[in-house]
Amino acid sequence: MKMAWQPKEEGLQQILQLLKESQSPDTATQRAVQKKLEELNEFPDFNNYLIFVLTKLKSEDEPTRSLSGLILKNNVKAHFHKFLPEVSEFIKQECLNAVGDPSPLIRATVGILITTIASKGELTSWPELLPALVTLLDSADYNACEGSFGALQKICEDSAELLDSDALNRPLNILIPKFLEFFRHSSPKIRSHAIACVNNFIIGRTQALMTHIDAFLEASINLFHLASDDDPEVRKNVCRALVMLLEVRMDRLIPHMHNIIEYMLMRTQDPDEAVALEACEFWLSLAEQHICKEALSPYLTRLVPVLVRGMKYSEIDIILLKGDVEEDEMIPDREEDIRPRFHKSRTHTHKHTENGEEGEDDDDDGLDDDNSLSDWNLRKCSAAALDCLANVFREDLLPVLVPILKETLFHNGWDVKESGILALGAIAEGCMQGMIPHLGELIPYLINCLSDKKALVRAITCWTLSRYSHWVVSQNHDLYFKPLMNELLKRILDANKRVQEAACSAFATLEEEACTELVPYLGFILETLVFAFSKYQHKNLLILYDAIGTLADSVGHHLNKEEYINLLMPPLIEKWNVLKDEDKDLFPLLECLSSVATALQSGFLPYCEPVYRRCVCLVEQTLNQHIANTQSPEQFEAPDKDFMIVALDLLSGLAEGLNGQIEKLVVDSNIMHLLYQCMQDPMPEVRQSSFALLGDLTKACFQHVHPCIPEFLPILGGNLNPEFISVCNNATWAIGEISVKLGQDMAPYIPLVLNQLIVIINRGQTPKTLLENTDCDALKTRCSSLRNIRDNEEKDSAFRGMCQMITVNPAGVVQDFIFFCDAVASWVSPKDDLRDMFHKILHGFKNQVGDENWKRFADQFPPQLHERLSSTYGV
Repeated sequence: MKMAWQPKEEGLQQILQLLKESQSPDTATQRAVQKKLEELNEFPDFNNYLIFVLTKLKSEDEPTRSLSGLILKNNVKAHFHKFLPEVSEFIKQECLNAVGDPSPLIRATVGILITTIASKGELTSWPELLPALVTLLDSADYNACEGSFGALQKICEDSAELLDSDALNRPLNILIPKFLEFFRHSSPKIRSHAIACVNNFIIGRTQALMTHIDAFLEASINLFHLASDDDPEVRKNVCRALVMLLEVRMDRLIPHMHNIIEYMLMRTQDPDEAVALEACEFWLSLAEQHICKEALSPYLTRLVPVLVRGMKYSEIDIILLKGDVEEDEMIPDREEDIRPRFHKSRTHTHKHTENGEEGEDDDDDGLDDDNSLSDWNLRKCSAAALDCLANVFREDLLPVLVPILKETLFHNGWDVKESGILALGAIAEGCMQGMIPHLGELIPYLINCLSDKKALVRAITCWTLSRYSHWVVSQNHDLYFKPLMNELLKRILDANKRVQEAACSAFATLEEEACTELVPYLGFILETLVFAFSKYQHKNLLILYDAIGTLADSVGHHLNKEEYINLLMPPLIEKWNVLKDEDKDLFPLLECLSSVATALQSGFLPYCEPVYRRCVCLVEQTLNQHIANTQSPEQFEAPDKDFMIVALDLLSGLAEGLNGQIEKLVVDSNIMHLLYQCMQDPMPEVRQSSFALLGDLTKACFQHVHPCIPEFLPILGGNLNPEFISVCNNATWAIGEISVKLGQDMAPYIPLVLNQLIVIINRGQTPKTLLENTDCDALKTRCSSLRNIRDNEEKDSAFRGMCQMITVNPAGVVQDFIFFCDAVASWVSPKDDLRDMFHKILHGFKNQVGDENWKRFADQFPPQLHERLSSTYGV
């Protein structure tokens, strides 16, 4: 019989020495150890030594043994396919022997190692693993049961889908009933493992779990009858299970809803914050269900105070947020505190000036004042839950909430007052109508809170006021708007960085609401924002760019005054000159400059040449890096394409702002060649931005686009895929702009795009922005959406494209022609040449069908439409 592997004493001592040294705080020592460990990987039985130290060498201290296992885990991750079969077998066998080690640390390390091996061999090459672990669950030895459960929990987390597949003969059919047996185990640790294992299969609606759903529910409900379960992990896992079940099998929860709500109310106030957070998720999830109003109405008087209490900063939060530090503007930011920013590519949509449907989603929950804490905590979850409930209950929430607000907003404790201000902001969207009678009193109070002595109060007040800025802007300016603007501008120059950030974000929201109503105050606003340049540390500079870009978007050409340009451009260009091409701070600066260039129009001319050249250069560099990486991935890293996307978008801004004056820059560059490459990039965002630029260049200097049309139009046609909605939107818009310029010459290209456009229009779920950009003969939907837009450039452009399409393909419009007539009548004052186009099409149609048919057709018109067409176009 073959002897089991045994270590040589000398090798063992050498490895133990290395393990000791690797725990040294000295980085040079650690580097030397790392190098030595990599060299030892050349010896086939090195990994046998590591598993031996972990599982057999009881004379060593536990941290050293555990470290040996973690090094082995890393080797398994990197080189398991190179291990000799006998080494792999030895390690697997030792893992199973040691899964019940008396030490919790060693058991946990063995569990991690087992899972890592399982994930490398995808469980299929270790068929004895699951049966062995399941057998150990029934062991009389607690350590063996707990150790195997620990390993199974990790396997369930990592390989949920595989466990329910035919590749393994669906072991879940055995595992799920087995796990359920342990929900009533005497050990809280075992109970916790069992629930956590099953929880991995709820969201995926795993068949094996759905078969046993009643047994699972019964076990879960029995568990929460043990409301006093003294183990927080058990309570947390029960809450998590119920939240997930609400999403996938609400029908099974409804009969128990009263008990569940009572349980969750208790757990949302759990002394353990992790449990309270899991329970609080339940209210967020319930708010999305149709039964929410009916189920929660009887509990609002108890639930709302719990949520508002949950919004108060904990003592630990305040320490982490340095809530006692009022002035920190001179302290440089740590780079790790600055979140990565993602550029949002340019999308062409019609500006809905009446119904505001195209407004961006307000995805800022205003709680980023906590971003030095974990991303999600009880405070944020409580506020989000109250926000969702406000959207469900609307004004019905206020009788419960208003007394609580009165108590908290005017409380002596700053932290209670702060939570009240947060609650007031959270309900702004859902309860706006009901809040209007209170705002005359509340807004001045909040404006006053902007100068509170506590920085955290000033910061949250900025956000809450931004949530009511729509109402503020609609009132008499002297009453609220001017005082709010003045105070926010002061807070932009606050001595506290968190307040600066909150004020900048709030001011950007106010700018979006106020638009051109800001024009009388532009000088004062710009002086403040420009002064902030000299004051801000790194992180807030990035937010300042946003505020300036939003200002430019909001006031447009009103920014094009010499005194404003002289204030604004020098600091922006100074930053532009300092930043290197590979610095990601270019993203927000380029976005900002894109908005400024569009707004300043000819006022940007003195700055346009270096900006244009650098953008073209950024696009070219990124394309070259992409090609190099595609050809030799091991030699060249893949580029960050955001550099190219923001550069394309800034070029769009220049083309839109400078219009025909960009021609002299285009003529001296290879932009059309680069654009041809960008339009075929595998990344949707790159194509999206390149189509936006193509449309803008078509409008600004068509003579340079014209020669490229035979190459460009097939690419545009190939991108009319509604799965990538923004790409499709911009491609459609660019086709429309090209067809306007080409007129009759568009005819040969119609087959490239027409079929896809008809498919888009006839799809059930096509978004409105896309329908508006879709120029083709299926007119009905398009005309219905266009008739609701006021006269503007975008509407003009869309109608010209549509007229070109009708001229090229008149037969295709017959059945929906009434919708075209209706849309034409929505124009108050079209440009003369567009009016001529309408006249020509209407009379052409009338002549084509003959007087008698036209009369029958026109008799369907509502009287107003009849009158409008008759008086304006003589039909």
